[in-house]
Amino acid sequence: MGFSVKPPPNAAGSALPAIFIGMFVAFGGVLYGYDTGTIGGILGMRYWKNQFSTGYHSTKDGTLDVTASQTSQIVSILSAGTFFGALTAAPVADMIGRRLGLVVSNVVFCFGVILQTASTAIPMFTAGRFFAGYGVGMISATIPLYQSETSPKWIRGAIVGCYQLAITIGLLLAAIVDNSTKDRNDSGSYRIPIAVQFAWAIVLFIGCIFLPETPRYLIKRGKPEKAAKSLSKLRRLDVEHPALLEELAEITANHEYELSLGKATYLDCFKGNLGKRLATGCLLQSLQQLTGVNFIFYYGTSFFQNTGIKNPFIISMITSAVNVSSTFPGLYLVEAWGRRNLLLFGAIGMCVCQFIVAIVGTVVGVDNLAAQNALIAFVCIYIFFFACSWGPVAWVVTGEIFPLKVRAKSLSMTTASNWLLNWAIGYATPFLVGTDPGDANMGSKVFFIWGGCCFICIAFVWAMIYETKGLALEQVDELYAKVPHAWQSKGFVPTVSFQDVRDVRSDNRRLSLVEVEQEAIRKRSAVQYENDGQGPMGEKNYHT
Repeated sequence: MGFSVKPPPNAAGSALPAIFIGMFVAFGGVLYGYDTGTIGGILGMRYWKNQFSTGYHSTKDGTLDVTASQTSQIVSILSAGTFFGALTAAPVADMIGRRLGLVVSNVVFCFGVILQTASTAIPMFTAGRFFAGYGVGMISATIPLYQSETSPKWIRGAIVGCYQLAITIGLLLAAIVDNSTKDRNDSGSYRIPIAVQFAWAIVLFIGCIFLPETPRYLIKRGKPEKAAKSLSKLRRLDVEHPALLEELAEITANHEYELSLGKATYLDCFKGNLGKRLATGCLLQSLQQLTGVNFIFYYGTSFFQNTGIKNPFIISMITSAVNVSSTFPGLYLVEAWGRRNLLLFGAIGMCVCQFIVAIVGTVVGVDNLAAQNALIAFVCIYIFFFACSWGPVAWVVTGEIFPLKVRAKSLSMTTASNWLLNWAIGYATPFLVGTDPGDANMGSKVFFIWGGCCFICIAFVWAMIYETKGLALEQVDELYAKVPHAWQSKGFVPTVSFQDVRDVRSDNRRLSLVEVEQEAIRKRSAVQYENDGQGPMGEKNYHT
């Protein structure tokens, strides 16, 4: 089934409220993308280098600069903050709710922006990036959680994918603002790009005041009446409508089934079936970073400067524009092709492009104009493959593979994995491509590393990614319970109704989900046999 803005024929109500709300929440990705993208341009600004340099002179042209160690610290500290912020998101989202969790993360982010804007030296600038990163980390874990719990199943992938679209828009806006202020010979050169972030934060903060809480969270907190009202707003249905009551009953029954298995701790997230899903999510988010995309957006300006390419700020704007435009096909393909096929497509395309960039840059050399053009072209093609696949789909998959009782905890850990690798790449890259004594000075050879990681991505998708297109979040539990291997998941058709198995499970706590379903079918057949004189296979009931 392809992607369409129209719901399936049997879908009651309207999906427009949930779509608009999900797209607005995705706006938080602008904070993530802009904060990530703006630092690359700031590091290349002459005034910023003169202001924040501690007396070090670049070996390339003798001008004042910051060292590779200081660059590493400034860039990677944001990712350190996001790592801890992502882990904090779970208890906050479970304690005060998904909506208020977004508000709190926004406030923390603004505090970090204030510190960066006011700074004139590296220590305060670094502290500001840590707190801004802390807020971004909380946002990055909470937004997919909110979107996945409010979106209709038939368009959930596209809505969650809008989060990545917002990230790419943030990156593009950062490149445009950086390019506009780079030649200023005052503190406005870096303060204006940083302070612009207040605009994005204010929009998100005001909008969160009017957002409904997710019905699944309200069910989790034992508030069925409020959950019904929330779902009524999201589906534009009366609270007594049969379709709304059916969806709410299924959410409630699934939650009660999960509770029958016992309360979930962080340790439970690592056990059995849940551990398999957590490993899938953490590896997926880690490999998303290891594809090398943030090398382009963190250090793209500096890398293009060092390779002799003219107008590196313009090149960064071009790569950011490609990133935005290429995300739109991904929003269609995630529902038309499915999660698994799209991730495979992207991994293969990225792998080929990365190796071509590495080989051309190494064999021909970046001093050659044709080689420079080829390098830029294949970097843009690589970004296309990433932006239409691994960019949005990583957030889609991690947002929908976990059951309600551990969803916030597991999502916080998968997002933290993303930021942990983000930190590692941000910290190590200046030493890998730096030209100072003691640096690896790999230049274009660094793309061999990213290409090798993309090759690993291909094997990972084939072995670990289940196809979850078109399934309700509650039906994903059934998928993992019944299908032992990811490559067997295509074409899976759910048959479990958690309303049917709820009573069976209460008396048989040790049964698996599949066994509970079989017991529910047996009981339902027995009732039918008594009521209408027909057995489950059509035989006559002689006792009626």
